[in-house]
Amino acid sequence: MESVEISVTGRHVEVSNRVRTYAEEKAQKLPRFFDRVQSIDIVVDKEKELSSVEMIVRAAGAQTFVAKEVGPDAHSCIDLLVDKLERQLTKHKEKLRSHRHPGHSAEPLPESE
Repeated sequence: MESVEISVTGRHVEVSNRVRTYAEEKAQKLPRFFDRVQSIDIVVDKEKELSSVEMIVRAAGAQTFVAKEVGPDAHSCIDLLVDKLERQLTKHKEKLRSHRHPGHSAEPLPESE
C-alpha cells in the first residue's frame, strides 16, 4: 500500500509540533475508509479565541472531500473533522459499491415476444 501524502500548514498562525503530530496521526486513519486516498491537506487557522481547521482529502477517481471545523482548540477540531471525513469517505465507498451506477435506469427492460 502506497503512503498518503499529508501536509499540515498554518494560516495566520504557526502550527506547533504537538498539533502537527496529532493531526498527522489522526489523518493517517482516513485511508482505511477509502483506499484511493492520495493526499490530505490540513490547514490550521486562528481566529481571535477560536481555532479553525480544514481538511482537504484528495482521492483518485473521486471528487475532493472537504470538511471544516471551528472550535476552542485545534485538537477537538481535528477529532471532529476526522469523524466527518470518515463518514464522507464511507458513504462514497458504499455508493461506488452499490449496483445502481449512473446511466442505468431503474425501469425494467421491455420483454421481447
